[in-house]
Amino acid sequence: MRIRVAQPDDAPGVVALRAIVYPYLVRGIESTRKMLAEPPPHGGWAAFVAEVDGRVVGWTSAEPNASTSVPDFGNVNLLHVHPDHRRRGVGTALLTAATDHLRPLGVRRVRAMAQSDSLPFADRHGFSPSREVRYSALDLNPPPALPEPPPAVLLRPIAELDPRLLYEADVASAIDEPGDVPVDAVTFESWQYDVWDELGLDKTASTAALVDGEVAAFSLVKRDGDRMWSNYTCSVPAYRGRGLARLAKTAALNRAAATGVRTAYTSNDEANAPMLAINARLGYRPVASQWTCLADLT
Repeated sequence: MRIRVAQPDDAPGVVALRAIVYPYLVRGIESTRKMLAEPPPHGGWAAFVAEVDGRVVGWTSAEPNASTSVPDFGNVNLLHVHPDHRRRGVGTALLTAATDHLRPLGVRRVRAMAQSDSLPFADRHGFSPSREVRYSALDLNPPPALPEPPPAVLLRPIAELDPRLLYEADVASAIDEPGDVPVDAVTFESWQYDVWDELGLDKTASTAALVDGEVAAFSLVKRDGDRMWSNYTCSVPAYRGRGLARLAKTAALNRAAATGVRTAYTSNDEANAPMLAINARLGYRPVASQWTCLADLT
């Protein structure tokens, strides 16, 4: 087994591994290849793979968190190991590579995700569980019924919008998103990389609800074949309580289903009661849970 920096040609192996460990996550090969070839613009991002006999059996990435004003905060993203290669030091080696990368960048507090059965591993490495995240799935055969929009509301694919309008709505809605740290420092450049230029973003299925020309709510569809991920669904605070987030998400699900998507996945912080209620009304069912875990780097 060896740990090395991930390369663009690792994309097929990384996606195949993710499909085994996290079958409810959606990111395609070309999207992963681009991420490895063109890292995020905020700097400091790195990805590592564990390799055995030329085969990718483990993965993680690490970066300073550029989306929050909290100083010296970083992420170890989606560390996972093939089930046949666990309890052999692969996860520990990947975690060491990630934290060794973050320390020289000034990161002193780090967040990682862990499935429930991985919490003992997290504890042994100094991580404490913080917040539970629910993953849910929805069968789109058929999609949920789409109600008639109110007279003042227009539903439009985001392909027809100026991306800055969507960015501004995203920033406004994310300010009170439940989480370990506030999401209050997202630049347009980083948003454009993470959201608008993501190869898997289906800009025709992704839908915004407009009121008087303003983006009041939207729902983003990230797609890989016949599976999709609801990348973000929200409503701007001034327009909440009108059912617009559910309307936008229902429209997005219907548009995705019309072009061949059969299963939709999403995730929510367990404290995000409004979105959990929306998903329940749409018919989503829980399929997994993970925990955010926090540790100090010393």
